[in-house]
Amino acid sequence: MIDTILNMDCVDGLRDLPDGFVDLTVTSPPYDNLRKYNGAMVWNMEVFRALAPELFRVTKRGGVLVWVVGDATINGSETGSSFQQALNFMECGFRLHDTMIYTKTGFVYPDANRYYASFEYMFVLSKGKPKTVNLIADRPNKCAGMPIAGTERRADGSIQPKSAVKNGAKRLTNEFGVRSNIWTFSAGSGKTTNDLFAFAHPAMFPEKLAQDHILTWSEPGDLVLDPFMGSGTTAKMARLSGRHYLGYEIDRAYCQIALRRIAAASGYIHWQSCDTAQ
Repeated sequence: MIDTILNMDCVDGLRDLPDGFVDLTVTSPPYDNLRKYNGAMVWNMEVFRALAPELFRVTKRGGVLVWVVGDATINGSETGSSFQQALNFMECGFRLHDTMIYTKTGFVYPDANRYYASFEYMFVLSKGKPKTVNLIADRPNKCAGMPIAGTERRADGSIQPKSAVKNGAKRLTNEFGVRSNIWTFSAGSGKTTNDLFAFAHPAMFPEKLAQDHILTWSEPGDLVLDPFMGSGTTAKMARLSGRHYLGYEIDRAYCQIALRRIAAASGYIHWQSCDTAQ
């Protein structure tokens, strides 16, 4: 059951999968009550607690779950459900490998008593030690070509110079360094995706966000899951990156959008219904 998007509830769908089936999950669940999603689903912590152990069960040893999430503000307070979910994943057995931030170049007008909200969390959770880590190095180094220099602080508080020599050879600074765990992407029409028809879905994350996580935490031929497939961003980028995909989407209209995007990316003229394999 791969290269398929199923029009069904994701908890029911995951229960049909064998243990250790998925290499990587990249997904963004509903954010509290921020979107209505055609009224097709119910989302709360009770539903989440049914989903979380299933995600852990179907993840391979060394597999990774990327959970992109934010919080609603209700009665003047952020819900904090994003943190509750991360902690619950850890109770299920996942390790919190990294707490990453996705910042947006644009943002909505805020309440008068708080700063502009411009980021979401990307919790990177792993089932044991991640089996695949391909860190993206695209951060220009100002000291490129120069000997590596710097210091590190020891546990006792003293400063230790870092050596520029390793195995008898002088180490030089690379042209590009590994990026930080704060990623910035443009959002909105023509920036999140060029598939303008996909904006019938109200909450897409950028294609580049999905692609960069897929490239980092999986290898070609791996299976990438999205239990909240929505408009199909994860599936599209998995296919374009040489990975297999599997997804669930409870709303049939969104499911059709996802299949249309995959078909367009693959050069197909027609696409199949969302309860059958591509």
